Amino acid sequence: MIAVITAGGRVDAAFASTLGTGVKALARVGGRTMLDVAIEAARGTGAERVLVVGGDEVRAHCADRVDGVLDDAGEGRENVRRAMIAGNADHLLLLTSDMPFIDAAALTAFVSAARGCDVALPVASGADYEAAYPGAPPHVTDLGGERIANGNVVYFAPGSAERVLPVAQRLFDARKSLWRMASLLGPALLVRFALRRLRIEDIERRAREQLGIDARACRNLAPSLCFDVDGDEDYRYAQRRAGNG
Repeated sequence: MIAVITAGGRVDAAFASTLGTGVKALARVGGRTMLDVAIEAARGTGAERVLVVGGDEVRAHCADRVDGVLDDAGEGRENVRRAMIAGNADHLLLLTSDMPFIDAAALTAFVSAARGCDVALPVASGADYEAAYPGAPPHVTDLGGERIANGNVVYFAPGSAERVLPVAQRLFDARKSLWRMASLLGPALLVRFALRRLRIEDIERRAREQLGIDARACRNLAPSLCFDVDGDEDYRYAQRRAGNG
């Protein structure tokens, strides 16, 4: 298995002032950078290769501890494309570098649940997420009566990454927004979403019908796969929870 960590994202001046760096992956929570947390978790899954997508600062920070650093394209979708091509021939784990609480056990459980399908995304129950991160900025969504938190990791079976590449970049962008994800899969899902009838099974079925892929949402996985740092509130919460804020 190959694990590819996207770490090219830069933040605006105001957020950089909070993080202490202009590169979000290099922000520290609990004394470690979020990139270091991601690398350690990826290594702990037994991945044969761990690659990072990032710029010069990221390369200087971690090049001696990973199997390669792919140049940052300066644009998120292109970084995702490069990551997917790099890992297409093997089982590929694509993860972001802004999950401060992720660990190897959580990633390993996700990979185990994902085996046998083409593409998979982890999902935590809303109750588990809120119990793990009480008082955190909201991240739980109601989908067809099921309260869930979406993960920030995607699994691709060997050869599937390149096959789904035309839509995978957009799906990766939309992973945090069920409305955007539904819009990519057609008007029927948008209508179901608007009527609050859209279910995970509807998205999985439409992916099979329209994209020809076996896509799976792996339920009841660790909330640490879902908590990420998108803005000031998330970062300040993570700092407080880690005991240094």
